[in-house]
Amino acid sequence: MSGRFDLPEADAFTRTYWDAAAEGRLLVRRCGACGRAHHYPREFCPHCWSEDVVWEPASGRAALYTWSVVHRNDLPPFGNRVPYVAAVVDLAEGPRMMTEVVECAAEELRVGMVLGVAFREGMPVFRPRTR
Repeated sequence: MSGRFDLPEADAFTRTYWDAAAEGRLLVRRCGACGRAHHYPREFCPHCWSEDVVWEPASGRAALYTWSVVHRNDLPPFGNRVPYVAAVVDLAEGPRMMTEVVECAAEELRVGMVLGVAFREGMPVFRPRTR
């Protein structure tokens, strides 16, 4: 994408997702056949295998499913960010998403806590929401 270490290389299919993220918008894919949303973006539905999938704006709301505090990571640029919270969140639209939780001390994290999407240099991350 831009030669940065922490952003995946965009291709013709994922460019829509990464362009939206650069604009501060989170997208998911929704299947026209079974109605289920999924993330990470794929060209087919991982639930029913239909190719009738479209991009859809996500609300940006999520609940914390699980997390781990990373104290050591030698890969650039993550070594400069330790410790950080690697997490899995349940998006309001249904899919689970791997991400990072920011602006929250690790000891304040709780399963099910309400989070909202934020963007750091084009990468979706999540932080606590008050409502």
